[in-house]
Amino acid sequence: MRVKNVRLWVAVGIVAAVLGIFFWQNSRRVERNYRIIFIPKVIDEDNDFWKQLIEGVEMAAAENKMELTIVAPETENDYEAQNELIEWAIGQKPDAILLTPCSFTETTPYAKMVTEEGIPLVLIDSAVDEDIADTLIATDNVKLGEVEGNYMKQYATKDSQIVIVGHVEGSSTAIEREKGVRKGLGEYEDRIVDVVFCDSDYDKAYALMMELIEKYPDIDLVAGLNEYSAVGAARAIKEKGLHKRIRVVGIDSSLEEIQMLEEGVFEIIVIQNPFKMGYLGVEAAGKLLNGEKVPKNIDSGCELIKNDSVYTEENQKLLFPFREE
Repeated sequence: MRVKNVRLWVAVGIVAAVLGIFFWQNSRRVERNYRIIFIPKVIDEDNDFWKQLIEGVEMAAAENKMELTIVAPETENDYEAQNELIEWAIGQKPDAILLTPCSFTETTPYAKMVTEEGIPLVLIDSAVDEDIADTLIATDNVKLGEVEGNYMKQYATKDSQIVIVGHVEGSSTAIEREKGVRKGLGEYEDRIVDVVFCDSDYDKAYALMMELIEKYPDIDLVAGLNEYSAVGAARAIKEKGLHKRIRVVGIDSSLEEIQMLEEGVFEIIVIQNPFKMGYLGVEAAGKLLNGEKVPKNIDSGCELIKNDSVYTEENQKLLFPFREE
């Protein structure tokens, strides 16, 4: 009986040891402090899109016990400065690099350098012109623009004068959103009289819109392709007192945009979920580092908001994520 008991305890001990090693290895994998570097287009405390996206990155990094470094150029269109930061980041030998490319084409060679060094690359919000990243987490930007175009189409006529105020010429988001607006307008695409770019600068968008009003006095539809371009254009139209004649549609959901939506300056805004983008980006990096499979493209979604739907419970969560109640 004693021999049987000894054998039983030895067997139990072996099983416990094996289970202990298994759980220790898995625990060790989870607690590994990965080092990640995030390089957005810009860090702008006055822009709710970038604030929320970075908040999502920071929260996910904290929850996953990752060491996070964030560096960015001073302006969205400075792809040369961003390329230098990508080179610097590679030299730091992080476990993964998360990137929001400033340029669809000019960022590509430097993004490729990341993957050539064997560093997992996660793109957030914007793409490059080659399929080199491990995954892309972004809004479907063609669909985003198409929502704007579809809405404008119902008010367009054969005599309409439509203008598009874009953000950074050559960026993937600007290219795809303009394509979507044109697609949504359908047979009224030929009523687009001008497309301008503000370099993601509120004041430049305002000045450009003022010039467009003088150049095309019968403008009746305006599409802004991001927060900077939409807000700048709307400020000009509001100042001129033309918001009852010119229908303005915008993208993103800053407090100023929401206020102007309530005032009727914006007809609609089409909102993204930047917090979700940032959070999912870090989550995807963690999965890649743990050897898990991640889809090549993850759509973070978009939603059309009218002034009469701002205060629905669902839209409040989208418009004001993690704000104090």
